[in-house]
Amino acid sequence: MMSHRMRPSLHHFLSVRWLGMTAPRTLAAGLPDPRPGALTFQDPSAFRVKSLGELLRTLGVFQLCSFPLLVNNCGKLMSAARLLLGRRGFSLFLRPSVYAQFVAGESEREIAQSMEKMSSLGLRPMLAVPIEEDLGESTGEQRYDDNMAAMLECVRMSHSNAWSKDPMMQLKITALLSAELCVKITTVLSGKPYDLDLLLRAMDGQSISFPGLDERENAHFLCGLKRLNKIAEASVNKVRVLVDAEYTYMNPALSLVTMAMMKKFNQDGAWIWNTYQCYLKESRSLLLDALCLSSSQSFCLGVKLVRGAYMDKERQLADIEGRPDPIHESWQDTNDSYNGSLEVMLEVISQNPQRHRIIVATHNEESVRQAAQRMADLEIDKDGGSVCFGQLLGMCDHVSLTLAQQGYVVYKSVPYGSVDDTLPYLVRRAQENRTVLQGIRKERDLLRQELRRRMRLGLGGGS
Repeated sequence: MMSHRMRPSLHHFLSVRWLGMTAPRTLAAGLPDPRPGALTFQDPSAFRVKSLGELLRTLGVFQLCSFPLLVNNCGKLMSAARLLLGRRGFSLFLRPSVYAQFVAGESEREIAQSMEKMSSLGLRPMLAVPIEEDLGESTGEQRYDDNMAAMLECVRMSHSNAWSKDPMMQLKITALLSAELCVKITTVLSGKPYDLDLLLRAMDGQSISFPGLDERENAHFLCGLKRLNKIAEASVNKVRVLVDAEYTYMNPALSLVTMAMMKKFNQDGAWIWNTYQCYLKESRSLLLDALCLSSSQSFCLGVKLVRGAYMDKERQLADIEGRPDPIHESWQDTNDSYNGSLEVMLEVISQNPQRHRIIVATHNEESVRQAAQRMADLEIDKDGGSVCFGQLLGMCDHVSLTLAQQGYVVYKSVPYGSVDDTLPYLVRRAQENRTVLQGIRKERDLLRQELRRRMRLGLGGGS
């Protein structure tokens, strides 16, 4: 939770009713929206823009992803395949299949080709450097400096190419700051909160001694803040940087750093965004705290709203450590949490769209429908930029393409890099999103319908 020094009273800004807000009952209950023009995501014609090869590849990859045994053990299976085939053989095997489905490419030329195709479909890329770190994986300052250089290159690519008029990129703070230090700062914050201005002074190059940190930790924190400051300086007024949330044992530190970046760089627009994981029981209060803080400190708030991807590990850790489960008890509770937080943000955006933005980052069709309908109710422009949608590259295209065809702003999260660089990222994403991967039956069925249509037309493509 945010400290009291980052947390003014909610009553100064937010209505008390928002604390218990849930989604509109029709949508929360999973019933169809009776109003004309409601999004159904049932039309296979959305896939007519895909080539025959793309259809076949997607169907093949999705078929493999439907087997829990393969998804749960994909890391071991890929390691074994690399051992048997060798590095080159493994790359040749993976590139035209799983890699091509979920990764944009390695060279800038390959990435540009993927992004131009995406742009032609009305979708916008959100580049993601596949770098992150968990406990025990730190390799020293040079690695973090190298990661910063990769992030700066991501900023350059996102800004210098005409892929979209409002480029975004993703950033994981643990690519620039050790996970161990993030955990230590989280522990310190529970007893002795830091003032945001202290972090801003450190970002500006002042030698600050942070309470609770030893000399080595303090020096590393100062280096990490300077790295983040360089990336933010390079991106402001050019590329919106969406900071990912990670595990609860480090999230308070990540949010602290992100809010400090927001205070410095979001005075005139939402260039730094934070992520809120709605499968967490505390997610609503964290979002309300952020709204209060942005109001009291006069900065713009950018929100990436997700359900969350670390459920199994979070629950295992809570059980091992004997503390309450931080995750909502049921899938429906998580849905209510997501849709309620979505409603909060849309209400705020309808009142002041210049100071608040959200990306509805979900593959859940009901949440997408709710967002689209509430945008209409609240008269929020589809293409005004304050509300956009996001899905992963290679997944949920029946939702992404339908939204884009209806005039909504849609981003796809796009990792890039070599097979070796992206493999750990792909394995982690597969394991974190295995319930999504195993639940893609509808998209598979729509792809098959489009394939059968083309077979009836003599295997013609794209029309």
